[in-house]
Amino acid sequence: MTGLTGRRVLVTGASGTFGRHLGAALRAAGAQVVGLDLRPRPDDDLPVLGCDLTDPAAVPAAVHEAVERLGGLDLLVNNAGVGGPAPAELPPDEVVRQQLEVNLLAAWRTTAAALPPLLDAHGRVIFVASRMAVLPLPLAAAYGVSKRALVAYADALRHEVGTHVGVSVVYPSMVDSPIHDSTAEAGLSLRGVSRPEPVDGVVAAILRAATARRAPRDVATTRRGRLEMAVARHAPALADRMVRRTLTARLAAGDLDAAPLAAGMLRRHRER
Repeated sequence: MTGLTGRRVLVTGASGTFGRHLGAALRAAGAQVVGLDLRPRPDDDLPVLGCDLTDPAAVPAAVHEAVERLGGLDLLVNNAGVGGPAPAELPPDEVVRQQLEVNLLAAWRTTAAALPPLLDAHGRVIFVASRMAVLPLPLAAAYGVSKRALVAYADALRHEVGTHVGVSVVYPSMVDSPIHDSTAEAGLSLRGVSRPEPVDGVVAAILRAATARRAPRDVATTRRGRLEMAVARHAPALADRMVRRTLTARLAAGDLDAAPLAAGMLRRHRER
């Protein structure tokens, strides 16, 4: 797949921050695009079908309808995702369950439903993961776990269908979007921990993965992202020290003093 003109594309989370920008860029490049989203917006610029991606019964029907509208499928972009605070020291709750459902199982479900037409077209699947899949941060265990599991799923899928369908994973860092609202409201803003990047850079990385002559395995969205991924994979102890140093600085500065979910870390930090 070296161009997008006439390509038939399905995007999940199409009414969200990434999805809206991605849909516009795909259409500008000549692709036919249909989206899936839990809450389609009346001002969406492309056809978006309402679908709860956590509902095993709803996903196959929605994917089938999208493929029927497109007349086939060349590219699936699993973009839907949710975030939220979840300290690893606390038992998993509804926030954790939702992140696992949306960030991992919804993508798995959608991909399985879309595979027959993708196999017919020798198409591609792109998973929008996160830098936290390789460089996890404290107090956001569910997000890191779900995104790392998503990468593991992509790896298994590549082994099974990679002879006929290209499988790529894109790793954005933090982009200003509502996905971070609940984390910020809990007093756990990622500011100072993860460097913000523009949504246009993420969209450009997805388009590069979609149009490369051969589907790339892993795609960073920035040079810094490539460096962080390399350090996390080849020097994990160094990556751990980097995260601990940043966290210690935030704790010492009082950045997390008002965050109840960080109480355990604060107490242990002061007892050292």
